[in-house]
Order: sequence, then C-alpha cells, then structure tokens
Amino acid sequence: MMVVVSSSLPLQGRGFEVLVIGGGINGVAVARECARHGKSTLLIEQNDFGSGTTSRSTRIIHGGLRYLEHGEISLVRESLHERERLLSASPHLVRPMQFLLALPSKSRTFMRSSLAIRTGLWLYHYWAGGKRTSFASVRDFEQQLDDGRNWSIYSYEDAQCEFPERLVAEWLAEAIDAGAVVRNHTQLLEITRSNGRVNGARLRDSISGQEYSVSAGKVVNATGPWADIVVGSSGIRSPRMIGGVRGTHLVLPEFPGAPSPAVYTEALDGRQIFVLPWNGQVLLGTTEVLDDGSPDGAQPSPQEIDYLFQSFTRLLPRTGLTKADIRYSFAGIRPLPYAPGKKYSSITRRHVLHDHADEGASGLLSVIGGKLTTAASLARDVGRTLGLNISEPACIFGAVVQEEGVESVVRTWARTVAAKARIPEECAQGIAEWHGRHALAIAHAASLDDRLREPICDHSSHLVAEAVEAVVHESAITLGDILLRRVPVALGACWSSECTRDAANRIGAALGWDQIRIGNEIDALEEERQKFLHPASPNRSSITPLPITESA
Repeated sequence: MMVVVSSSLPLQGRGFEVLVIGGGINGVAVARECARHGKSTLLIEQNDFGSGTTSRSTRIIHGGLRYLEHGEISLVRESLHERERLLSASPHLVRPMQFLLALPSKSRTFMRSSLAIRTGLWLYHYWAGGKRTSFASVRDFEQQLDDGRNWSIYSYEDAQCEFPERLVAEWLAEAIDAGAVVRNHTQLLEITRSNGRVNGARLRDSISGQEYSVSAGKVVNATGPWADIVVGSSGIRSPRMIGGVRGTHLVLPEFPGAPSPAVYTEALDGRQIFVLPWNGQVLLGTTEVLDDGSPDGAQPSPQEIDYLFQSFTRLLPRTGLTKADIRYSFAGIRPLPYAPGKKYSSITRRHVLHDHADEGASGLLSVIGGKLTTAASLARDVGRTLGLNISEPACIFGAVVQEEGVESVVRTWARTVAAKARIPEECAQGIAEWHGRHALAIAHAASLDDRLREPICDHSSHLVAEAVEAVVHESAITLGDILLRRVPVALGACWSSECTRDAANRIGAALGWDQIRIGNEIDALEEERQKFLHPASPNRSSITPLPITESA
C-alpha cells in the first residue's frame, strides 16, 4: 500500500477569528484552547512545530524549586498544579522522577540552613498533593561525588518529559481535531491593520514560495524569542518585550555509576544546573548568557561548553569522561521579559501578556515568557484575555497514576500493539511510550502493509508506520519534521548519516517520494541536525577555565 498525502488546501482570502503566530508549545496550546472553545483558529509556524525553544529546553516538568528563593510562591503553586495535570493527562510522556538536590558545604546560592531547605522541600511536596513514590537510595550517587568536599543531599520529586516534541505533536493533533487549521513552514510577512486594529496577515509558504493573505480579528504573537522581531517587522512601534538569554546544554554518554535520579546542583559560579538521565544518555544544562542576536543563530559558545563540563567534573570527578566524549551541544534563547539591570536568575518565569492596543494594533496580543510546565495554564490565560469563557480545571491531586501503574498500562498497550501489528514486543513498547493510546491505530496501519512494519533504521525499535502517522495526522512535511520531532529517533546516541539514508529510503517508499525528493530530504535533515545538535568534534580543545557569570 502506498501512502500518498494530499497537499494542504489553499488559504488565500480565508477568514479566521484567531490567528496564532508561533508553533512552539505555547502557541500550540493557545490554538488548541481557542479551537476547543469554538473559535475558528489558524496556527502558523515559520519552521516546524516544536522546533525552536521547545526542543532546546532542559526537558523537565517542574514546580520551580528555585522560585521559592525569589519568593514567587504563586508561580511555584501554579507550576506544581500544572505538573500534576500533565502527569495525569499524558502519563506516557510525562513521568515522575526523583531529583537530588546536591549542595557543597559552602553553597553560594542556597545560603540557608538545612532546616530552611527541608522546610522549603516540605512545602514543595505539600503543594503538590503530599503523595507519591518511595525514593531509591542515594548511596551510589554519593560514592561518585567529589569526596574532597562536604555535600548535603536532599531528595524530592519533579517530573521529566523526555520528548516535549511529542507532547507538542499530540496537542497539535487535538487542536486539529477541534477544528484548528495549522500550517508549518509558513513565514509571516506582515500583520495587517486598518484604523488601529489588526485585521489579518500576509503569509508565505516556505516550501512552495506562494504568498497569500488571511483575515483575522484577533492575533496572538506566541513566537517566544522572536516576539519583538514579529512586531517590529509589521511596523508596530512597541517597547522591547524580550530579553534574550541563551541557555546551552551538553549531551554526554552514560557512564558506570551514572545517577538514575536527576541531580540539581551548583555550577562553578553558584548558578543552578541539572544533570539528567535522558534518552539513554546524560543531559547537562544550562547556562544563562546575554544573547541579543537572532534566535535562529543561537549556538553554544566554547566558554559555555567549558563551563558546563568543568561544573560536571567538579560534581562527579570519577566518571572517566573527557570533553572528547561530549556527543552534542545545543542552545536556545529563553524568551524572558526584558529587564535591564536585573540578574537573569531573578527575572520572573511567569508569563506576561502584552496588549498592543495603545500602539495602533488593537486585537494583537504578545506572549512574553512561559515554560513547558505552564503552557496549558498560559493558553487558558490567553483565551480569557480574548474573551473566551474558560474555567480553571478541577484539582486532580491524587488522581495521577503512579509510576508503577504507568509502566503496567504501557506494557498492556505494548502487548496489544505487538499482537495486532505482528511485531516484537520491544518495538511495540517504544510505540506505546511515544504514542500512548493512539499506538493501537498505528499498529492497525502497520498490520496492513509489510513496509510499514519495517524499522526506521536497522537498530531502531520504531517503525515506518509511525513516520506515516506523523505525516497523515501530525502535520509533518519534511524528513526532519518526522525524525527530529514526531518520531525523534535522530536524537538518539547511535544515529548516523547511514541511519538517515536508510530511514529516508524506507519512509520515502511508504509516502511515495521519488528519488530526487529522497535525496533532497537526506541533505536537508543532515543540515538541520548539524545546526541543531552541533555534534561534537572528536578533537575537542583542552579545558579553559572561564566561568559564565550573570551581568548585574
């Protein structure tokens, strides 16, 4: 069976009640909320959904323990409530995780007594519902620490979303099911206005080059670090909204004794960083560095790489890793509110909504800030500002499936998928973990065509059927859309150019791509992956001590 996907219907001249610009997790959440409440909604994204700031995050769903230090109690409570909702609604993607707060005896940041820290952690636990799993022993982790220092170790719980790209894909599908029209690879040319009000936009399809116009009474600028650029390019004179702060991450191989909990600790200069198990590897981040350049060009600096790796080796000196072992380094721009003179760590992570009515653009709303954990809450806030009648979801504390229950449910799904699609249970497990209940529909498709049961590449447990699903129901267009975000196997430790070729040929055959298209997709994916992940050179320079510090 050859799967042929028809092209999207033209939008020239169509009218919508709400136009959402920006397809990261915030924009997708806003479009989903508007569509669910009966508004005709168009969502556009200049690249691919989830390909910007969302994919460059630390991939944790957390209440913001450090926000307690800055007195943002309401933000901590909001974040904890949203964490619980995500654990309940998407248990296959958002999982509870043990965190260890590891502080040296002379901590620069947490200048509090042990009693104060324990009190803060108790409040954190209490506000999250005061329940959950028993924790593993920290003894193995303590043996890895630098024993030349005295360490205080505190255990608490937050959550991880290994692949927020998948969460974006699921919310995107829900938005479409609710009636939203979505277009990725679509460039905004201009927000149009008449008599001081927005009335639509001029757009360009980046793949076909076609330009067209749509009308809209309300426009939401959810472009994150691009927010000022979007407003300025449309001739709207607005005060600066975004303070560009770059965050860099490193991806390291697993090593003997690697901690299974996540570790929250201090870097060289006292800033907080995380060491997390991620995708069969170790994720280390992040930095906070001023970056006023284009968000498209954000990339890790050598100084940031040195800073993170030195901080890692100070914490865990027995890993045996050197800088030559760094697999990837990636960076993104946090869309923090512009706050000149303030330390980056003290700038609020609470979102702000900027109404442009006083700037001759009534009906235009810009979203400033926000984070993975609170995207759904942000979307509800935007919806209310647009006049939608949105009630706050009921508290679901105590309704969250425990980790053991999640694993049991996923195993049950996997067994059903394996039987239906006639595939090994290992493959079915991977499909169930990434697609949840929808894994059964993918299994049904795979059962109808041998080519869809093929692995994406020879050492992957994921199937071509998942790639076809990404195109048919999750708005993927390019090979990069598929393999970096909908079925993100190209983020794995063993992905290579050979994997890219194998995957392109197998997926291309199922989708009816010709050899010219397949060749172009291979080149484009390799270029995009290089630009995003910056695979490490095997000949890293030696470490140069250069701590990254905040400007005052």
